[in-house]
Amino acid sequence: MDELQDVQLTEIKPLLNDKNAARNFQDFDCQEHDIESPYGVVHVTMRGTPKGNRPVILTYHDIGLNHKSCFNAFFNFEDMQEITRHFAVCHVDAPGQQEGAPPFPSGYQYPSMDDLAEMLPTVVTHLNLKSFIGIGLGAGAYVLSRCALSHPDLVEGLVLINVDPCAKGWIDWAASKFSGWTTNIVDIVLAHHFGHEELQANLDLIQTYRLHIAQDINQDNLQLFLTSYNSRRDLEIERPVLGINENTAKTLKCPALLVVGDNSPAVEAVVECNSRLDPTKTTLLKMADCGGLPQVVQPGKLTEAFKYFVQGMGYMPAASMTRLMRSRTHSSSSVGSGESVRSRSYTSNHGEGSAGTPEGIDLQDAPQTMEVSC
Repeated sequence: MDELQDVQLTEIKPLLNDKNAARNFQDFDCQEHDIESPYGVVHVTMRGTPKGNRPVILTYHDIGLNHKSCFNAFFNFEDMQEITRHFAVCHVDAPGQQEGAPPFPSGYQYPSMDDLAEMLPTVVTHLNLKSFIGIGLGAGAYVLSRCALSHPDLVEGLVLINVDPCAKGWIDWAASKFSGWTTNIVDIVLAHHFGHEELQANLDLIQTYRLHIAQDINQDNLQLFLTSYNSRRDLEIERPVLGINENTAKTLKCPALLVVGDNSPAVEAVVECNSRLDPTKTTLLKMADCGGLPQVVQPGKLTEAFKYFVQGMGYMPAASMTRLMRSRTHSSSSVGSGESVRSRSYTSNHGEGSAGTPEGIDLQDAPQTMEVSC
């Protein structure tokens, strides 16, 4: 096998500062829809027109955010424009989290996380979509995973940022209840998104999101969404093992790219999720010098990884690339994943992936999750 080449990533360009934060939260050339589902009304924003039988990119945000504050900066990033020329984008806002959402009436029963996932087939049907490639952050990653487990025919691939496959444990629940008595909801949400180091060091980013969470999101509606997420069930997924349970294991059937920043509070949860997924269809991307919002802080790396991801699915074979840095050394991110895995560039070794596979990839004989540190 030829020796792998080391190639630097594209320049990293932070997306948010005081001057461009408002612009990066804006929608451009979009159509908004309020879609009635069996579990309530869901607000959806379509960007572009679906291209033939291609899937759309469907996003789902985390608690304390909406599609604008979670994903618009990323999709307005210049390198993402090559991707959005090929795919329409469907942004889904959790009920009551969209900009200008009215408060729910007293006694309103907010949908469970399972219910939120079951809203998505209604969205797909209403908009006459064929299928989607999901990009979710935190709670949104959980919702998309739950939808993929229940409706695998609708989901062609998933990019799961800061995903936690586990139910909230009793100790976590007690801690959150205690913090709820002593801390306001804005601080609780910020601690969910950002680790201690990032809260202390990246003051401009933290202030931008502190103001957004406090001023742009209805606080009562946010509390309902947070409570729903904290009441989630375990995804109950397990890694298929050849010759034992490969035909019976409950796991994601589609390709999955797991993403986490090395300073994110979600590192352990993402590694746990990685250990439960099919290693032949899963890549774990751990970003250096990055915290809870990789799509904002490291847009260049995430865009590049996403290009490889869709190329591995057989789309965009001629897309321009700057090859990700690769090495044969073992990745530090493999600690705790239950197996020793080489740090390698992202590609996908399933389906119609040959068009998007970089030259020189060292594919091991035994199936293992690809793990990347960059």
